[in-house]
Amino acid sequence: MANGSRQAAWEFFGAELKRLREEAGFTQSALGARVFVSGGYVGQFEQAIRKPQLDVAQRIDETLQTGGFFERMCRKLIKEQRYADYFAPVAELERLATKICEFAPTVVPGLLQTAAYARAVTIAANPFAADEYVEETVSARLERARILKDATRPEYWAVLHESVLRIPVGGPAAMAEQLEHVSALACERKVLAMVVPYAAGGHASMAGMLTLMEFEDAPPTAYTETSFSGNLVDDPAVVKRAQRAYDLLRVAALSPEASLALLESAAEDFRRCASTT
Repeated sequence: MANGSRQAAWEFFGAELKRLREEAGFTQSALGARVFVSGGYVGQFEQAIRKPQLDVAQRIDETLQTGGFFERMCRKLIKEQRYADYFAPVAELERLATKICEFAPTVVPGLLQTAAYARAVTIAANPFAADEYVEETVSARLERARILKDATRPEYWAVLHESVLRIPVGGPAAMAEQLEHVSALACERKVLAMVVPYAAGGHASMAGMLTLMEFEDAPPTAYTETSFSGNLVDDPAVVKRAQRAYDLLRVAALSPEASLALLESAAEDFRRCASTT
């Protein structure tokens, strides 16, 4: 399903939700209380700004007695989405965020990846994948990155462990291009990039991949990911702990100026290596 068709389907989902909610006599706040989300969230579902997770769709069906309509539609749209089930809600939230803070321990974050780097990462994780799958994955990743070019782009912080700069993903030429891309975004002030050096020791290396997002009219979220799964949470206590962990990583990182110098130096080393091979 094309992106436009999928968005139209979510808009239909929202329109039906509004119609059936009103027929049942629920305000957005009243329905939200029954399905354990805020009234504002219900409003965003109805406007197709935000997509409900499957368990919320199931509770909506139970409350409005719709015979599983919203669950079935949600399952169909999730099945046809371009991202893994555990990541799809994150991709949607990125477009709504006013601020995104990421920590990457080994791989450049998806929003900063070049095509060559994204292709190498995808093939490394899926060595038997068909070319069509690889190119679709790369295309989806580059499409996500467009939010950093928008006039209304979010404030974006990227804390990278030095390992990210040293692991030669895709070979020297791809790495040089990737690090030059991050450096250029930093110089254009589209990204605030900082590097946690090896010298920071175990303090930083104990942290896994972490994404924090803030929104105009919704609570902040935290997202952590392993190679095969992810966990998106908006529990205030958990998000607060994640924010504290991120603050500690920023304290361990080099200054933006020193980080940029390290990024440019690493890119130059890879570029030199590429030219001699």
